[in-house]
Amino acid sequence: MSDLSYLHSVVLGVVEGLTEFLPVSSTGHLTITEGLLGLEVDDPAVTSFTAVIQLGAIVATFLYFWRDIVRLATAWFRGLRDPASRGERDYREAWYVIIGSVPLGVVGFLARDLVTGPLRSLWVVAGGLFVWSGVMWLAESRATQRKGERELGLVDVLVVGVVQCLSLVPGVSRSGATISAGLLRGVDRVTATRLSFFLAIPALTAAGLFELKDVDTTVVGWGQLATGVVVAFVVAYASIAWLLRLVARHPITVFVWYRVALAAALAVLLGVGALSAT
Repeated sequence: MSDLSYLHSVVLGVVEGLTEFLPVSSTGHLTITEGLLGLEVDDPAVTSFTAVIQLGAIVATFLYFWRDIVRLATAWFRGLRDPASRGERDYREAWYVIIGSVPLGVVGFLARDLVTGPLRSLWVVAGGLFVWSGVMWLAESRATQRKGERELGLVDVLVVGVVQCLSLVPGVSRSGATISAGLLRGVDRVTATRLSFFLAIPALTAAGLFELKDVDTTVVGWGQLATGVVVAFVVAYASIAWLLRLVARHPITVFVWYRVALAAALAVLLGVGALSAT
């Protein structure tokens, strides 16, 4: 039984908030942190806890982008009622977010036992960190960034949405997957990052609410759960602003060396038995 204390909740909330939107894999970092804290990383109670505290990061996204979200939602509902409004760019973009979120929703639901079971291994995290670092490097090396928000098309969003499914593998990173896919489609880095944020909203909200029913309150009290969500919210809000400024000036390859170094360190710790894989 992996009893989570308030200290565990704070630490995991900070890790979630810092890493959810950075291309370094929040799931991977949470799994590593759980191992370092002596928690059972494949314990269903722990898995549910880490999924639910993602809601804090999603609330941060809602607040940071609330004007854009209200604008797109208004255009979408207006377009449903008024056919003449369906030519508006905001109506089209709202549909892009919805359609782009479908692949992850379907794959995540069908593969939920795999994601919360065999994939919850620190060896998988190490492999995901290392392998996807190469993809991020390739994406930046081939990036033309010729497409801005106005040039974004349905095929671009679908490709990003499908690639987002690979983030179910711990270590890959949801933002790393979506931003890389956007760059390979010729989308500029800032637009790809903003799209990554918007695609996170339905995906992570659904995952968090779905896992809420499985939280074992004999292991994770409501107080600890609330603490994790609040801490994740505060830290995530700050990290969103920082990441948007960073990607406007620097390639995502600035994270590659960190990912590779972390993968190597993790492999060594697992190899010498200093950490348990599950």
